[in-house]
Amino acid sequence: MFSGPVRWAGTRRGPVINDNRIRKVVIVGGGTAGWITAAVLARVAGSTLDIELVESAEIGTVGVGEATIPQIHLLLNVLGVDEFDFLSKVQGTYKLGIEFRGWTRPDHTYLHAFGPVGRDLGTLLFHHYWLRSVHSGGNPDLLAYSVTAAAARANRMATVARIEDTSLQGPTYAFHFDAMLVAKYLREYAEKRGVIRTEGKIVQTLLREPDGFIDAIVLDGGRKIAGELFIDCSGFRGLLIEEALHTGYENWSAWLPCDRALAVPCEGPHEPLTPYTAAIAHKAGWQWRIPLQHRVGNGYIYCSRYTSDEEARTTLLGNLDGKVLKDPWPLKFVTGHRRQFWNRNCVAIGLASGFLEPLESTSIHLAQTGVSHLLRYFPDKRFEPREIEEYNRKCQSEYEHVRDFIVMHYHVNGRPEPFWKMCREMEISAELTRKMELFRGTGCILRHEDDVFTEMSWLMVMIGQGIMPEAHHPLAHVITDAQLEEFLGNIRRIIDRNVPKMPTHREFVERHCRAVA
Repeated sequence: MFSGPVRWAGTRRGPVINDNRIRKVVIVGGGTAGWITAAVLARVAGSTLDIELVESAEIGTVGVGEATIPQIHLLLNVLGVDEFDFLSKVQGTYKLGIEFRGWTRPDHTYLHAFGPVGRDLGTLLFHHYWLRSVHSGGNPDLLAYSVTAAAARANRMATVARIEDTSLQGPTYAFHFDAMLVAKYLREYAEKRGVIRTEGKIVQTLLREPDGFIDAIVLDGGRKIAGELFIDCSGFRGLLIEEALHTGYENWSAWLPCDRALAVPCEGPHEPLTPYTAAIAHKAGWQWRIPLQHRVGNGYIYCSRYTSDEEARTTLLGNLDGKVLKDPWPLKFVTGHRRQFWNRNCVAIGLASGFLEPLESTSIHLAQTGVSHLLRYFPDKRFEPREIEEYNRKCQSEYEHVRDFIVMHYHVNGRPEPFWKMCREMEISAELTRKMELFRGTGCILRHEDDVFTEMSWLMVMIGQGIMPEAHHPLAHVITDAQLEEFLGNIRRIIDRNVPKMPTHREFVERHCRAVA
């Protein structure tokens, strides 16, 4: 993957090898995205690349990405990192899903739990059998058939592949962690594997003639750092991808109108230590709650057209679990992405590539996939346009699917406030409209191969937001009523019998990954 093509030419001296391999990679910006990129490149290609990361201690990093989705395990697996050791060093806790409070109406709560629901039977997904039962007056609680949801509701946690000797999987989980500590952990990991960290503020980007590729960056002390491939992890600013290359930005605020955030940590977490993120709807946006071992991370994402900054601050500080540990940190943003994630010899990863609010905790995952796609299409010095085009297509497709998933939360609501009324009445993408109408009419779930979220995630959120299918798949009737009742009852009994045996989330963390003092 990292080798350039070999060209053989018939000469009297023998074959001539045309080695176009990239030798020097420069990463601009640290933080979680920068150090994920550095760590993965060092692990996968450190023997063939010189990797230098440039960051300035004077420039703060955005630390709102403290919750993840289950694909975080792919990163740890690539790095060869032990899960318990990692969590102990980043004040980590477990995440079984997201609890949405007040999204469909002020007094309503539902859970987007990770992993499978029930057990598929024959050619059909489980939920069609559940829908058949519901349409006949059966148990309408979808989460009664989810091991992960049952564990989350009981504040319990276990890392088991299977429940007893059954076909039901154990809880599917992700992590909560301190993003600043994660960056520190990954920096240590990367530096041990040869990554050079340079402290400095970039004052100029030098472009080469005639193609406009980046030739070098210049630091405030005058030092010039040349490279062949540049990776922009400089955050919202987009120091290389935007300020130097003028790539342009796709603005998605028509679909996702929230444009500001306040972030603040508070004391806690108090009992119980909940194994899920909370997303709490307010007048003009929503508040996150992320329980770590040493504190609770909180924030309020809101639309400035429907509330003032002072009112947002009052709302956030009035809905915390404990004493505030520092002043709220304000952020301004525009949802969307760069028109090209990869432009010439520059790849943008993390917030430099785009921003989608952290409602479904996709920020770190999108940085992961950016690095993953880069490895797949890693260039040589020719920078093949077709590889760059495919990289950009993949990244854009993933962003669009995440966008639609987030938009659905806002669009399907029953809240009375003007902000929520606007979200309910706004025009949505044709793809999302088709997906919701298909599910509402038939119970079938349309999922694209580039979609980050599984069929079960779409199911959980659509049902949670109140989209109940009018029908179920006809093949759900291949079993009798008695067989259906036994099938569903067995799943509930297995869950009811085994989840209470799991340790509490607090006990599990204390036993396996208690934070290093």
